[in-house]
Amino acid sequence: MTRLGEEPAVAPQVEQLQRRLGYVFKRSALLLEALTHRSAAYQNAGGRRRGQKAKGAGSNERLEFMGDRVLGLLMAEWLLERFPEEQEGALGSRLAHLVSRTTLVDVAERLDIATSLTVAVHEARVGVQATASVVADAMEAVLGAVFLDGGLDPARKIVRAAWKPLLDAQAKPPKDPKTALQEWVLGRGQALPVYKTIGADGPSHAPLFVVEVQAGGQRAEGRAGSKRAAESAAAASLLEELGKTRHG
Repeated sequence: MTRLGEEPAVAPQVEQLQRRLGYVFKRSALLLEALTHRSAAYQNAGGRRRGQKAKGAGSNERLEFMGDRVLGLLMAEWLLERFPEEQEGALGSRLAHLVSRTTLVDVAERLDIATSLTVAVHEARVGVQATASVVADAMEAVLGAVFLDGGLDPARKIVRAAWKPLLDAQAKPPKDPKTALQEWVLGRGQALPVYKTIGADGPSHAPLFVVEVQAGGQRAEGRAGSKRAAESAAAASLLEELGKTRHG
């Protein structure tokens, strides 16, 4: 039992994750929060009742929000160092790929994030802790927790260690997702993608845009701090789905 003022006990699998990260939390509660799926937070609270906190409270969603910004900043800093001759377009393409859901899942799988996640019993039965969206969100949440616990330096070390193989593999900037999606549909004689902003939230200094794209008979969403980045994220997500449909 954890007494008032004490740090909660850390499960063995969470301790192992800290070793894989190369960082030991001073406030282990932050890491535990980063590894708590909203279903588990909801279950632990006994379901929503009148006057209860909003759904998602106690889960890793707030830390995911922070981690998304931390990853973007640290990756932009690193790209400027690694590619001093490249301009915004090329750097933006590299960045979009390196912070994409696909890449986050890759990194999360190598760090074995899924085995440390806490999800509701009924969600665990269907393996939700191993789904792409859940592990990608958890990866961002862990970075957000590291930043809040120790600042940018430890977060930077984790990012540069975990993402190095992926960055080293980028001999050339990957094609911008919007351009790639446009070429995909035109190559099949289909109509051009249609982008629509379906949401905008957050303060003026840190907005969050949600953009939907429709193409190839399917649709997908992207979220980012600018409309342009959200469109790229949506295009990347739709390309991934179209690829699954084509090869499924």
